[in-house]
Amino acid sequence: MEERGHVLKVLKNVKLALREQKYIEIKNLSNEITHQASIHQDPDLISVAVIIYSLSKLLERKNYKEQKNWERFYREYIQGIENLIKNLEKDDINGFRNQVNLIRKLIQGLSGKLKIYIQDIFRNAKINKASRIYEHGISMQKTAKILGVSVWELSEYTGKTGIGNVNLGITMPIRQRVKLAEEIFR
Repeated sequence: MEERGHVLKVLKNVKLALREQKYIEIKNLSNEITHQASIHQDPDLISVAVIIYSLSKLLERKNYKEQKNWERFYREYIQGIENLIKNLEKDDINGFRNQVNLIRKLIQGLSGKLKIYIQDIFRNAKINKASRIYEHGISMQKTAKILGVSVWELSEYTGKTGIGNVNLGITMPIRQRVKLAEEIFR
């Protein structure tokens, strides 16, 4: 992972925002990681972005806290974030990757309505982060593959959000183009 220091800083800020239940700040921190992930196309960064974004969505929706096993799940999720930080501080990338997988398994190990809710949040988080990476210029096909979503899901989401609505036919006015060409050849 090329951006270890930046990711470490973001994860520490996530931990601070968690204490105060600032889900909007956590969502913004996820966007920082997404930006780095689109530059480096690093699957570890993408996974962290999805984990952080999902956490912000969980905090945003208070009804999850009423579900059976919520307290245990939340405690283990937070412990997972803390372990990600510890692994990065020790420059233990394998430990970091293992922790990302443990957080995924934590979700898969849930049962009942909580499992359905949280799996849905993670699925939507993947699509959301895929759209943000696509917005940074990575092809839709490649982005969908990296995040494990279908091109159809990604294109449907970007169509709703308007991310793909870029008018590539807009050019510089002729006078400006001529002036620019004259300056180049002087």
